[in-house]
Amino acid sequence: MGEAAEISPREAEVLELVGDHLSNAEIGARLYISVRTVETHVSSLLRKLDVPDRRALARCATRRTRPDQQRPAPALPMRLTSFIGRQSERAALATMLKEHRQVTAVGPGGVGKTRLALAVAADAADEFADGVWFVDLVPVTDPGMIATAVAEALGLGEQLGHDMAGSVATALADRHALLVLDNCEQVVDGAALFLERLLAACPQVRVLVTSRSRLMVPFERVYPVPSLSLSLSLSPSSADYGEGGDDGDDSRDRHDSKGTVAGGSDAVALFIDRATSVGRPLDPAQYEQVAEICARLDGMALAIELAAARYATLGLDGITAALAHPLRMLTGGSRAQDRHRSVRAALDWSHNLLEPADRALLRRVSVFVTPFTAQAAAEVTRLDAATVVDGLARLAEQSLLAVTFAPDGTRYRALETLRQYGADRLTEAGELHDTQARHLHWCLARSAELVEPRADWRARFDRAADELRAALAWAESRTEQRVDAYRLARAMAELAFTRHLIAESQQRYEQAAALATNPADAAAMFRHAAAVAACRLHGDDMHRLNLAAADVARGAGYTVAAARDLAAAASNAYRFSSKFVTPLRPEEADALIAEARELAGTDPSARAAVALAEAGRTLTHAIGTTHTHSTGASTGTGTGTTDASDGATHTAGSSSGSPGSPGSPAVQEAIASAERAVELAHLEKDPLAESAALDTLAGALSWAGDAFAAAATARRRVELLVTVPDGSDAPYSPYGPAGTHELIEALGEATEAALGVGDLPGARQWARRLAEHPQLAEVGHRATGWLLVADTLAGDAEQALTAGLRFRDAWQRAGSPARAVLGPPAAAMATIHGLRDDQEARRDWSALLAQVDPSPWNTHGYGAVFDALLMLHQGRPEAALERTAPEPGQIRQWTTWIWLHWYVALRAEASVLAGAPDAAARLARARTAVAGNPVASALVERASALLDADTERLIATASAFDAAGCRYQSARTLTLAGGDHAARGARALTDLGLAPMTTP
Repeated sequence: MGEAAEISPREAEVLELVGDHLSNAEIGARLYISVRTVETHVSSLLRKLDVPDRRALARCATRRTRPDQQRPAPALPMRLTSFIGRQSERAALATMLKEHRQVTAVGPGGVGKTRLALAVAADAADEFADGVWFVDLVPVTDPGMIATAVAEALGLGEQLGHDMAGSVATALADRHALLVLDNCEQVVDGAALFLERLLAACPQVRVLVTSRSRLMVPFERVYPVPSLSLSLSLSPSSADYGEGGDDGDDSRDRHDSKGTVAGGSDAVALFIDRATSVGRPLDPAQYEQVAEICARLDGMALAIELAAARYATLGLDGITAALAHPLRMLTGGSRAQDRHRSVRAALDWSHNLLEPADRALLRRVSVFVTPFTAQAAAEVTRLDAATVVDGLARLAEQSLLAVTFAPDGTRYRALETLRQYGADRLTEAGELHDTQARHLHWCLARSAELVEPRADWRARFDRAADELRAALAWAESRTEQRVDAYRLARAMAELAFTRHLIAESQQRYEQAAALATNPADAAAMFRHAAAVAACRLHGDDMHRLNLAAADVARGAGYTVAAARDLAAAASNAYRFSSKFVTPLRPEEADALIAEARELAGTDPSARAAVALAEAGRTLTHAIGTTHTHSTGASTGTGTGTTDASDGATHTAGSSSGSPGSPGSPAVQEAIASAERAVELAHLEKDPLAESAALDTLAGALSWAGDAFAAAATARRRVELLVTVPDGSDAPYSPYGPAGTHELIEALGEATEAALGVGDLPGARQWARRLAEHPQLAEVGHRATGWLLVADTLAGDAEQALTAGLRFRDAWQRAGSPARAVLGPPAAAMATIHGLRDDQEARRDWSALLAQVDPSPWNTHGYGAVFDALLMLHQGRPEAALERTAPEPGQIRQWTTWIWLHWYVALRAEASVLAGAPDAAARLARARTAVAGNPVASALVERASALLDADTERLIATASAFDAAGCRYQSARTLTLAGGDHAARGARALTDLGLAPMTTP
């Protein structure tokens, strides 16, 4: 099927870029389309090409676009110069890498660790089905950011419910890949912890590390990288100049033709190659002198390259004289410094040959940890622009800076050894603090520019992020920089949230809170951090941070703010209890509310917050559980249910009106309490507080059995949040992380409520808004779950299958979590495949469903609804009747909020088609129970028409289904009518991508 599948031109473009191992964000930027559109194309391609995941899709892309290339091209930096020699080292390191899962190439700065590791990785590329990936850790100064650097190199985002290290491990769990982690020395401890976790979770991943010191972990195998060989032989047959390719072949032709290059001396070969490349060839008679220079430099690759770069202007004699100067050599010092003597000597020598202005420029640009532009250098160094441009060019010519060319301009970067050398020189010159301070101000300006939305925003942030992190790491421990450090931490928190790095966002908000000099600012940062924790589904963190905000506010005498924070801690514990690992105890919540009420006094906003917490407590006590009801996409399960037996209100096992029943005074009190909270929040013109109160009200109404009022309340909530204060039609909340969290929850709740009352167009509208929310870009299973449920109930197989592919891929990348919220989407996909008569796919999804949710929600609730739908399609009404045998009142907590009307209506239809003796009585009860629900009412009316053999009434229900947006049931109606209608129904089912229906 795959190769014959019809692929659109746009899909072909996306497929080719998937084959190039670009992330969805990179593909979107390349093709000028949204990430969501890319995901849709990828999902469609997975289905059309009949492949299970993105890895297989990349292989398919390779076969279609590059038939001769079966494995991913290694994601390694491009070499601009040839790799010289080191054949024995390459072989030894390659062998070690085959035998051990984590190898560290250890050696001093400048010895050539990175180049050797890259050569070995390139040689091994064909052995790793999922590619070879290079991660530059030079810009990483925080050990906790190693996982983020790896994720960025792999094009990954953070998965909800996982930290970044967990997200990377999940993404690579079944991958056969090689990671090259370069320059680990400044984050050795963090690297050790990250690799221990990664290798334990990813059995087919191997890691090659370069570092100045070993990681000191049991699973590590160390390869000491030696200096380049110094022995000199004039045997041309032993010459070796790299690993092939254009650069290597050119070197071989250039030197082998003379028959004089010493293959036994890699150091000499490197010097000759680099010196010749500047346009001044060496005479073979000079090779002995070259060997002496290389020996003076101890065979250090970086020192040799720097010396060779000066050959065109100094000649061998000048180089020899410079090395003879005693100040060019480092003397004394610790053992660690002693290892770097020869490199330091070369750097000192090269540095002292510079003009004073170039020396100042070199040391001042050492504060940049990522490639920088000439304009950035001018701002930070405080040198005039012309001097900077000329100076950077000279430094690049002398191999002191590397140059990269990109569409947005030329950038420069100092190698790490040179950057550290420059920092030492800054200290010696007494300029370190001032230069770092200017760099910090420059980073603050860049963070301000990133607030402006642009099509290339993500790429701009990724380029700047490590620079901002480095500046923040320097500033946070300096008292005199505390104000600017706070500003940068806050900016990083906001930018990281927009970039969907939500774990880092929470970390930066907490960092900003610690740096704030104003208690009001500190409390605000804790509140933002709490909201981000909520977005991450980390309820315990959310609670801790709400209390931290209250402590700061209370300590500063801001009693009203403290009251709001304490009330928020309590109300959030009620609203989002499923996000807590350790639920809040009732007495703790009572204490929080009591203190909040005391501190609130007569302040209206604080009273509104307390009222919300009290409403949550009242509802919780009314229904006898710590959960209120389903709160959107984050939970998907709850207890906002109705006691009903085919709609007849009563409480199983208790008298009507008892505590916990829908008609009890406690539930009515909960409704009144929630309405009061809504009113107070509305008067304060606080949309987030009003949204929270509406959420609690919807739960109370749902529990009371008023599904339509609950749905209306859910719609009111989401409409409140998607309208910004200026009246524009911006689709997402302008209120930061708290607004984002509220909106995501509200969209999920509105979708569920609409499904519960048969509003399929509304459910699909809200579900689509949820799926398109940018904060869910990296968590497709959470984003698409309710959309594919709505598409399945509507009978739109094409859309459901597309969403299902994204759902499953994201679920697997998230570590295949077992959570009840994922049950309905899995059940929907199993049903769609059953309706398509794809039994293998149905069994596969059914197994997934059993894995994610073995709870009664599946057994008695949505699971029964989806199973009954399929059984009726297959002409098995007796099985459907048995599947829905329990009276709704017996399983009320599993069927209501979303599933009650569907359960009741399908149960009534199964009764009729199975010829149950009480079918007429069930129909009568069902008609009352589902009144107002267009889909469920049409189901009941159709069953009644079948019972009465009234074909005209039966056909009329087809129009009712069409009007309700339920094309599948319309087609099913025509099939059930028989005759010519059945043929039309069969065609309609085919158009929907479904198999023919079996009539009982």
